[in-house]
Amino acid sequence: MPKVDQKMPRIDETPTPALVLDLDILESNIAAMTAWAKQHGIGLRPHAKTHKCATISQRQLEAGALGLCCTKVGEAEALAAAGIARIAITAPVLTPARIRRLMDLNRQIELTAVVDEMGNADDLAAAAEAAGKPLKVLIDVDVGTHRTGVTSAATAVTLAALIDGRQGLELGGLQGYAGHVQHVQDYRIRKIRTERDLQVLAEARDALRQAGFEVAVISGGGTGSHRIDAGMGLLTEVQVGSYVFCDVDYDVVDLTGDGSRPYRNSLFVDLTVISANHPGFATVDGGYKNFATDGPVPEVTTGAPAGTSYRFFGDHFGRLEFADTYHQANSGERVRCIVSHCDPTINLYDSYTCVRGDEVVEHWPIEGRGRGD
Repeated sequence: MPKVDQKMPRIDETPTPALVLDLDILESNIAAMTAWAKQHGIGLRPHAKTHKCATISQRQLEAGALGLCCTKVGEAEALAAAGIARIAITAPVLTPARIRRLMDLNRQIELTAVVDEMGNADDLAAAAEAAGKPLKVLIDVDVGTHRTGVTSAATAVTLAALIDGRQGLELGGLQGYAGHVQHVQDYRIRKIRTERDLQVLAEARDALRQAGFEVAVISGGGTGSHRIDAGMGLLTEVQVGSYVFCDVDYDVVDLTGDGSRPYRNSLFVDLTVISANHPGFATVDGGYKNFATDGPVPEVTTGAPAGTSYRFFGDHFGRLEFADTYHQANSGERVRCIVSHCDPTINLYDSYTCVRGDEVVEHWPIEGRGRGD
C-alpha cells in the first residue's frame, strides 16, 4: 500500500536519482483512456508490465478496467498479494514449477492464462484437474510479432477442441498482441499494418465460431494501436499500458492520426549535478543503472537551459550537454528528465516518488519490480 510520511519534503529536498510520478497527470491519463473506451464500447485490461504497481492497478480498476494484465507469474503473484484480484497472464506458462504456482494463483484470484501449443495445454489441464479448479485460457494467436501464438486458424480450432475436451480448462477466447506495430510513428502506416496483421486473428475467430466454439473474449492491442483496434471492431478489450506514463519513445508516435496528444508525460527521473568543472557540460548522478537503454536517450525537460541534451556517461553518471558551449552549470542543480522507455526504467526502482506540483505527497511501492520469474 502507499506509504504516507508524517512530514513530506518538497521534491527538491528528496534524494536523487528519484523516479517521480506526477499524480495530476497520471489521473488525467487514466480518465482520458477510460472515457475513450466507454465512448467506443471496448473493454480496458491495462498491462501492469508498464507500472508493476498495485496502487496504480487499483486506480485503473476503480476507473472501470475489467482487470489487469501481467507478463509473468511472478508479476501476477506480487500484485495478487497486494490485493489485485482479476489478472490475465499474457505469456505462456511452462515448466512444472511455474505451472504449480499458476494453479496456486488460480485458487486465489480470477485468473486467465494463454496457451499456444498442445503439449502445454495438456500440462495445464492436468494440473488444473489435480488442483480442483478449472483454469480459463485464451488461445494466443501470432499476429505478426512472431514471439508467441499459433500460426493458423486451423491450429486454433484444433487447440480449442483439446481445451474443450478437458475438465481442467475453460476456453475464454483469443489473444493477439501486435507488439511490432505499437511504436510505428506514422499513424497511416501503423493503421495499414495493424489492419493487415490482425486479419489472422479475425480468421481464427471466424473458424472457432464455425466449429461451434464461443469466442467471448478477443484481447490484444496496446497504447500505440488502441484507436485503430477500436475502429476495426475485432477486439473486445485492449491491453493498453504506456498511456499512464508515456515516454520519449511514445512522444513521437502519432496516436490519433491528427497529431493531438490525449496522454501526457507523467513519469520522470530527477537528477542532480554532481560536477560542473567545465563550461558547456556537467555531470549528473544518473546513468545506465537509472534509465532503460533500449530506446532513445532521456529528454531533459526542466532544470537546465533550453536545448540541453542528456548522454549516458557510465553506470551511475550522465552528462548534460548545453547548447551554449560557454554555459557554466553549478553543482547541486537539479534537472528532470522524461524517461526513454517507461516499462524497463521502472524495473530499476523500488518506489515512485509521487508529487502534486512541487510537493511530495506519497511513495508508492513497485511490487512487481524484478518479478520476471
